[in-house]
Amino acid sequence: MLVKQTPACIRCLAERQLARCPSDSPPALQTEFMRRTLKIIADAPLCASAPELVAEIDAVRVELFGSLEDYSSVKSHFNRLMLSLEPELWRTICDSSDPLGTALGLSMTGNYIDFGAMHSVDEHKLRELLAKAPKAAFDSAALESLRNELSASKHMAFLTDNCGEIVLDKLLISTIRRLFPALEITAIVRGANAVNDATLEDAAEVGLDKLVPVIGNGSNIAGTCIDRLSAEARRTLDDAELIIAKGQGNFETLYGCQKNIHYIFMCKCQMFADRFGVERFQGMLLRERGLKNFIELG
Repeated sequence: MLVKQTPACIRCLAERQLARCPSDSPPALQTEFMRRTLKIIADAPLCASAPELVAEIDAVRVELFGSLEDYSSVKSHFNRLMLSLEPELWRTICDSSDPLGTALGLSMTGNYIDFGAMHSVDEHKLRELLAKAPKAAFDSAALESLRNELSASKHMAFLTDNCGEIVLDKLLISTIRRLFPALEITAIVRGANAVNDATLEDAAEVGLDKLVPVIGNGSNIAGTCIDRLSAEARRTLDDAELIIAKGQGNFETLYGCQKNIHYIFMCKCQMFADRFGVERFQGMLLRERGLKNFIELG
């Protein structure tokens, strides 16, 4: 069995849910929320990913407290912020000696805009990371593998992650279309609100839907659980010869499926950094089929 939970992951998940208890709610209600949260975690199979568990916990939160956090203003803010930087970043890509590598670095850096993995997003830190992104060092073999598959494939699915980040994904998709014009690309966003993840509304706000077809995945999980996808999203993934999946949530939910996926994300939490043996906020470009048993416990 592929184990997707570690002691550190379980502890982090429980602590983050405790922090989400409304401060003005009765202590007894907070206690009930945490008891039911811990039961969900304890009863889940070890192969269940954190995004799947959070979706179950969110249902309890709505039942007890009436609603989830509203990220609509946060999402729109970061979409507008990144749109304001888009012309400058596009020039950076076009002027690069390796447009694909530069676009990948920028898209990976956008994964920093994540209110699920972090309590807050520091805009100053984001700008610092974006300034360094064109020089991001990917594993050369992983980058060449992706480049070769982009050239050889006819159909690709692009799984997006967060708001704001989706603007940088748009730049990456634009770069791929420019370099590999025969490749047909479909972008897939979340089917419903999940923290600050991008939805169809975000895709429309940043103009991604004018670049390539965009569909929702039919789910409110902050990742891509194949057995929870809509028929359209499942068919799109099954028909794709190549998949690019952005973000930790997509990695956590998809890892082990053995589809031809190239993951792009930033190690924002210490547990991920420790797993991969890198510094926190290091970018990763990994291929699913080269990661056998990579995150098994034991």
